[in-house]
Amino acid sequence: MTRVRLVWRDADRVATVDVLAGQTVLDAAESADVALPFGCRTGACGTCTARLLDGEVSHRRPPRALKERHLDDGYVLPCIAVPETDARLEVGAAVQADLVPNPWK
Repeated sequence: MTRVRLVWRDADRVATVDVLAGQTVLDAAESADVALPFGCRTGACGTCTARLLDGEVSHRRPPRALKERHLDDGYVLPCIAVPETDARLEVGAAVQADLVPNPWK
């Protein structure tokens, strides 16, 4: 079992969830009654995008919603991300918004 600390950038909120071997971060969060944004659960939409601050995670399948540059910058998809070590993730809608800038600003 690993422990993942979830940090919301746009709120003064932190939660820690225990993740069983092979379990995704999203599934562990739901089991702990911690709400995270998500859409497809397959790594295709990017709604759940988080940023890895510490630790290591792997994806169950290639994360289609993330480009190589996003992966290089530490972004992960909790819906298909499985922690390899204890980790800390920045989560919430503001993180996903980093990858999809508003063209009207």
